[in-house]
This record gives sequence, C-alpha cells and structure tokens, in this order.
Amino acid sequence: MSTTILGIESTAHTAGVGIITSEGTILSNQRSVYIPEEGEGIHPREAANHHSEELPKLFKKALDEANLSSKDISLVSYARGPGLGPCLRTGATAARAFAYSNDIPLLGVNHCVAHLEIGLLEGAKDPVLLYLSGANTQVIAYAAGRYRVFGETIDIGIGNGLDKFAREAGMGFPGGPKLEKIAEGDELIDLPYSVKGMDLAFSGLMTAAKQKLESGYSLGQLAYSVQETAFAMSCEVSERALAHTGKTELVLGGGVACNSRLREMAMTMASERGVKCFVPEKALCVDNGVMVAWLGHQMMNADYQITEEDNVVNQRYRTDMVEVTWR
Repeated sequence: MSTTILGIESTAHTAGVGIITSEGTILSNQRSVYIPEEGEGIHPREAANHHSEELPKLFKKALDEANLSSKDISLVSYARGPGLGPCLRTGATAARAFAYSNDIPLLGVNHCVAHLEIGLLEGAKDPVLLYLSGANTQVIAYAAGRYRVFGETIDIGIGNGLDKFAREAGMGFPGGPKLEKIAEGDELIDLPYSVKGMDLAFSGLMTAAKQKLESGYSLGQLAYSVQETAFAMSCEVSERALAHTGKTELVLGGGVACNSRLREMAMTMASERGVKCFVPEKALCVDNGVMVAWLGHQMMNADYQITEEDNVVNQRYRTDMVEVTWR
C-alpha cells in the first residue's frame, strides 16, 4: 500500500518541505534559502528566524502542489542534525507542531545519511558517497551495520571554504556557484593540496588563494585553480575509498555536488576505475525536505522503533552514529 511522507529540512541556510511517496515519486520539493547581508556569512539566529517565517508557507505550498491535505500524510520526518542549533530547533518545533496537531508519527533523521539515501533513488545499490556541502565534507560507505566515514575534512567544509574565499573577493553569498561561473584558465596556480591519508584540509588552500588574489592574480584563474585543487583532493580520497571497500558505485551528494566541474571530474575518475557514477539532479543534491522524507520512510519501512531520542535535535549527530537497521 502506498504511503506519503513529508520531510522538513532546516539544518543551515535552507528551510525545506518535501513530500514523497513510498514508491519514490516526488510530489513536492519546496525550499527557501536564507541569504545573509552582503559580505557576511550565515548568522544562526537570523537563519532560524527566516526558517520560522518561511516554514508555514512551505507546508502550504507543498501540500497544495501535491494536492494533499494533512490527513493524507502518514509520517513526518525532520532533520535532527548535524547543523546549526537555532535552525535545527526551529525545524524540530515546526515538525512537532504539524505532526502532533494532525496525529501523525514523527521521526528525526540524520541529515548526512539523508543525502546518501536520496542518491540511491538514482539506482545505486551499495555506493561510496562523496558528500560535499557547506559544513560537511565526507566520504561515506556502508560497512558492518553503519554508514562509516572513510575520510573527511579536518578543518572546514569545502562549501564554507569556497563561500569564504568568494566573500573575501567581494562576491557575496553563496560564493560557490559564483566562483564556478567565473572560473577560467588552463594553467593551475600553485595552491596547497592537503590530503592527509584519507582526510582533507581546505583552510590553507583558501588562505593561499586569498593571498594570491591580493598579490594581483586574476580572480577567474584563481577560481579555476581553487576548484581544480579542491575537487581533485576530494576525488582522490573517494577513489581510495572505492579501492579500500571494493565497492563499484560512486554517488555525489551535497550542495557542492551541483558544480559541473566536480561532476565531470568524479565521472572521469569513476570511468577510469570501471565503476558507475550516480549524480542526482541538482534539486536533490542541495539541502531539501524530500531526502529527509525518504530516509524517514526507509527507516520506518524496516520497522524502526521510534524512541524519545529520535525527537531531540543533536548538532553533532555524526553520520557514523546512526545504526542502519533498514539495509
């Protein structure tokens, strides 16, 4: 019997409400992104205020687009972490209000695992996930009952690094897509390539790029060199994870996975290794409520038993803390 699941995303700058069926048909994917003042990064309290204002509108838009009423929803799923505390709490409050007022089961899920699970709708069965977003940079794969982190950033997330460099170059937020548009060149500017075993570091790369900009290098060529370096680092660690695990599928996830050059590099690496590369549509790479709804369905479909802990936000809810009972 088909069921309909509503998901709520609010971990950082995006407020999202998505609706998906148990067969994987997306009925609505509504999003509203908090854009900070020019030259500033995300302010958690202001982002939370944005979410508080936007989520009621997103609920209505999602239900209207799906041509459903609240009584048609069988599960409310929300992202309980990781993320910014005020933003997480705002999403959790909205989720509780909607679920409890309509007598619908409520389940909090892991934001990072949701990025991986929505990628499986593309057809992957047992992939390595290259997860690149603002605050999160991880290479993830399933092993022994959990999604294990085989490599991750040891300082800043790649997306935050790109945004920081763009902000310091006077480009505003979000910086990553703006850098992609102006990236040009065929010769790499020498920048730090910091792969430490299976982990990565991006802060030195961005600091060096800023110094090069101040010394007179062109912004377009620096954008090109920053992308080439950061994405090559990410693909190297992903390739090593594929070799270590023996898996034959790669899935991209996270907002940075919208970048065309990253997609090209990942597909080239996968092709040269003889593995399949799955790239979700951009609307499912960025933070969204659909992925949160889909993970909630996956968990409940495997007879997951909701506990009080599932309804408490956790800013440091790591990927490998989740017991994967639905595989």
